[in-house]
Amino acid sequence: MGARTMSFGGSGLRTTDMRKVVSVAVSVALAALAVAGCTVRTTDPDGEARSPVHIQVSHPPADDKPGAKATPAPTPTPTPKRAPAPAPKKAAPAPVPPAAVLWSRGDSGRDVRELQARLRQVAWLFDGPTGSYDDLTESAVKGFQGKRGLPPTGRTDTVSWQRLLRMTREPGQWELYLMGGQPAAYPDPRCLRGRVLCISKTSRTLRWMVDGRTLSTVSVRFGSQYTPTREGVFSVYWKSRHHVSTLYRSPMPYAMFFSGGQAVHFSADFAARGYSGGSHGCVNVRDETAIAAIFAEVSRGDKVVIYW
Repeated sequence: MGARTMSFGGSGLRTTDMRKVVSVAVSVALAALAVAGCTVRTTDPDGEARSPVHIQVSHPPADDKPGAKATPAPTPTPTPKRAPAPAPKKAAPAPVPPAAVLWSRGDSGRDVRELQARLRQVAWLFDGPTGSYDDLTESAVKGFQGKRGLPPTGRTDTVSWQRLLRMTREPGQWELYLMGGQPAAYPDPRCLRGRVLCISKTSRTLRWMVDGRTLSTVSVRFGSQYTPTREGVFSVYWKSRHHVSTLYRSPMPYAMFFSGGQAVHFSADFAARGYSGGSHGCVNVRDETAIAAIFAEVSRGDKVVIYW
């Protein structure tokens, strides 16, 4: 039987060809639906149009296709742990500079004398003040520092000095010169001629002078309130190298008598106690070597001047 041919509008298409065209169109339509889904408009029984219904066509993943091999899920790459940031280093504290040293062994002067006087007030020094920073002063400073938690160097630095100042009072004149060594007062005009033992009660000093020139100076002390040393102009009337007081039974070596029983002489008590004690009216000298030299030079009849 021969192939049937249908004619449309003057152009002839075979039935077979039409089927192919329709098949292709359907395939295209289905493909479009598979990709984007389709929208179907439906009508109610009364003929009214309903809202369009969108149908989404989903495709199974390729792995679900028959015969397809499963693709393993990718293994997550582990994120390396970061080491914790190191804590910022604290800046090291700046080193504290050592306290400045004010005085140390070998120094001398009025400031050293005040240091010694203050150390005596807190019972760290029992000798002096002498005005010389000697081994006894160094030992006293070291003990004071160690007792208060300061570096026991034996050198007086600013920190040790301020601590000592807070613990003591301002020393008086005769605390500073408890054992002598004070500067001598200016000579009385009566001392400027001849050979004179020129003695000042103000400065507690004796000058041995010849024609206005001072040959030596020593520290002296005087009698107490009830046995005062006389003042005025006298002369040496007697010398006794190994004298002993008949009234007080005390030794008076290198005695040079100038008024009754009052004399200039060496005093071991003055050498030991300084101005903490007093005499019975005599002029005491604490430097035995110095008074021995003066005793050798003074003659009977030489003048003695005692003044304020």
